[in-house]
Amino acid sequence: MINGKTNVCGVIANPVEHSMSPAMQNLYAKRTGVDFAYLPFKVKEEELEAAIKGAYALNLVGLNVTVPHKQAVMKYLVEIDKDAAAIGAVNTLVRTEGGYKGYNTDAAGLLRAMKQSNISIKGEDCILIGAGGAAKAAAYLLAKEGANVIYVLNRSAERAEELAGYINRLSGRTVMIPMAITDYGRIPEGSYLAVQSTSVGMHPNVDAAPIEDREFYQKIHTGLDIIYTPMETKFMKYVKEAGGKAVNGLDMLLYQGIIAYELWNPDALVDEATAREAKALMMERLGEKPEIKRDRG
Repeated sequence: MINGKTNVCGVIANPVEHSMSPAMQNLYAKRTGVDFAYLPFKVKEEELEAAIKGAYALNLVGLNVTVPHKQAVMKYLVEIDKDAAAIGAVNTLVRTEGGYKGYNTDAAGLLRAMKQSNISIKGEDCILIGAGGAAKAAAYLLAKEGANVIYVLNRSAERAEELAGYINRLSGRTVMIPMAITDYGRIPEGSYLAVQSTSVGMHPNVDAAPIEDREFYQKIHTGLDIIYTPMETKFMKYVKEAGGKAVNGLDMLLYQGIIAYELWNPDALVDEATAREAKALMMERLGEKPEIKRDRG
């Protein structure tokens, strides 16, 4: 029951009607026994500053921030976490003295999703497809967690070069090698961990893959697609056909939200049973059949 002591959080976006976050976050509150309520707020770009100031004035404990506000919101914060600053985007705000502190839980959510699927990064040769915002978070994570090398493929070679230069400077080593996506054949023979970070193959354009050459997928031992609808993208199908392991982006979405909840409620950790319940609910909303069993190996 909501009362005067209820901690209120929410998500700001435009549009926001499709967001699954309210259902997920309120489920976590129910399962962890926290007096907490989470609401969706549609915020236009020109009203972002007013929305942040208003949320703080109304004593909201925190906010999730998504499209189109993840970069623009940064100038209205009193502090930014070092990972969020490095990635250049914020998706979670936590109330502090004098204003909100910004975090980015995307990279941490991706790491937790990888661990749940028994995917390790340290010492791996990697391929990253895409050079946009999601790719920047993935690149930051791969470099930070000790990837041996990261070949970044992008339609715009200039964008790939820009991202590689940034990550290499940040890492203090030449870990990322940029390429135009049409030059994928120049990647040396080997066995790679690949992250697909573009929107190619996302519903409703499910018959597309970022690279259509099946031979390319012979190099991939594990392919993670950040797309979660459809549950199996064409990229994932190609990886599986070539004998590799394929994982979709639903766990990343799940865990970035859980990490945000735990930032707002540091004494209330979401257990794996609750995470599985939330994932089943998300799959149901996406029109998918929930998994019956999860093999952790």
